[in-house]
Amino acid sequence: MPATPHNPDSLAANPADPQAALEQARRDYHNLREQISRVIVGQDEVVDQMLSCIFSRGHALVVGVPGLAKTLLISTIARSLSLDFARIQFTPDLMPSDITGTEVIEEDKSTGKRSLRFVQGPIFSNIILADEINRTPPKTQAALLEAMQERHVTTGGTQHDLPKPFFVLATQNPIEQEGTYPLPEAQLDRFMFQILINYPSADEEMEIVRRSSTKDEVTITPTLDPAGIQRVQNLVWHMPVADHIIRYALRLVRATRVREENDPDNPRPAIVRDYLSWGAGPRASENLVLAAKARAIFTDSDRVTCQHIRDVALPVLRHRILMNFNAEADQITPDNVITKLLEEIPESKPSTDDQKQMDSMLR
Repeated sequence: MPATPHNPDSLAANPADPQAALEQARRDYHNLREQISRVIVGQDEVVDQMLSCIFSRGHALVVGVPGLAKTLLISTIARSLSLDFARIQFTPDLMPSDITGTEVIEEDKSTGKRSLRFVQGPIFSNIILADEINRTPPKTQAALLEAMQERHVTTGGTQHDLPKPFFVLATQNPIEQEGTYPLPEAQLDRFMFQILINYPSADEEMEIVRRSSTKDEVTITPTLDPAGIQRVQNLVWHMPVADHIIRYALRLVRATRVREENDPDNPRPAIVRDYLSWGAGPRASENLVLAAKARAIFTDSDRVTCQHIRDVALPVLRHRILMNFNAEADQITPDNVITKLLEEIPESKPSTDDQKQMDSMLR
């Protein structure tokens, strides 16, 4: 069995009854989806991807035009999970201390002694909506991204831990790019998913308008508390994965690396050679497997399969591959390349040892 990634935040390495824990996690997930649907119409795939990020301890970059209820969706998820929610509007004049917090001088009136006290910024919440993250300078972007990776803020040599769980949803407007500061590839790689939000269907938009024209107050019943969320996160992290599934994830990722020598056993598709200038790194392989584990749990599967890897390939890879000029000229998108990869790279078949390993996982 492959080694499980070290996770210092897990509540327990293994639950006493793994099957009961899985069934409880699935019930919690379906109840959570039901609560969210009371407010949000449609967007099932978007909701699934956001919840997969939360339960995998990841972060998401959401790309969508204004008016698609991004703020409402995230605040609804926070209410359903009994979590604190903070929205930060990123602007060109936003400073790092406006996000992380700052130290202020306090004077003790009885002694006249002065001391520094740290005042927490809005980042000290469980769910952060970083609205239009590409509209603030790199210095402020870096402050947020450091907190995402390290899950703490350091000020004046003192480390301040962020609350658990901690999840960042950063948004970008794909239409207006004037006066923006695009995230560098190294910072984009910190996001587990890039989620695309599209317009609703005609029927969904009809229901949206119908709901917005009434005065009915929708009641959200919290489904999980922070301890329950960490319990589900622990299950996702420790779910075993067979080696042939990991090999399939690696083949997909390594096929994007156009600058590496072509592997005869894993030939690179022509679309990669023609339209990519840079491929995905090892963090993509890690996130593919981790997201596939969450997908398997929430789709009531008893094991991770290659299909689960395929289901999460687009949101995991689309922001980690760099297109070249030819792609722009021919209007080829990252999703076009990833879809072609999924078509041309066959799923890995389990060997005899892999089959034994899979059978042992089910015992």
